[in-house]
Amino acid sequence: MVKLNKDTELILTADTTFFSRSEGLTVFREPNLKKIVWWRQTIGEKAEVYRLGKEHLEKNSFTIKAVVLDGRIGIREVFSGIPAQMCHFHQKRIVNRYLTTRPKLLAGVELRDIARTIPRSDEDELSKKLNEWFLKWEQFLKQKTTDQSTGRWFYTHKRIRSAYRSLKINLPYLYTYKKYPKLNIPNTTNSLDGYFNRLKSLLNVHRGLSPQRRYRLIIKILTGR
Repeated sequence: MVKLNKDTELILTADTTFFSRSEGLTVFREPNLKKIVWWRQTIGEKAEVYRLGKEHLEKNSFTIKAVVLDGRIGIREVFSGIPAQMCHFHQKRIVNRYLTTRPKLLAGVELRDIARTIPRSDEDELSKKLNEWFLKWEQFLKQKTTDQSTGRWFYTHKRIRSAYRSLKINLPYLYTYKKYPKLNIPNTTNSLDGYFNRLKSLLNVHRGLSPQRRYRLIIKILTGR
């Protein structure tokens, strides 16, 4: 791992990228220091991998002052007690996954428009918008459809419900960076994107490399050597 002075206080951006279904990489980066401070090969985005990184840094006398994550609840729990910032980009991507970028129903259109204001809002303002939206569409969200073959019912607009639920669950973590202005916490994990894109571009160029040589190339890029 990258050498830093002991007792360094860290603001972490942490994320996982995948090169194939069975090959991924979890990376911790300190955006203010502009350094990769920990990484681990992985086959999935698992809380245990993030826990290993957290414990490694703490055992080596580093203090994690805040962390920026993609919002997975299990991973966020790894950093319990540490200020956690939900990545705005990931939050908007979650909403788009449920609603698409062109929702057909007005409730979905309005909810997506609210999600797009996240970077320009604060917690109180976004909470107010979500509450007003919910009151307007509450009965619509309660609509149910019955499966004629099984007799079981399900919520008709379950994808819109899921998008709303994601925003409500993550709301307390969307503006952590504003609660701790002196820490200079980013509101996205975007500082890792350049590394991930460069890794994937170089690995695509060197498709014939063995797994061992591929990993050595990854390490070279991460350490800047």
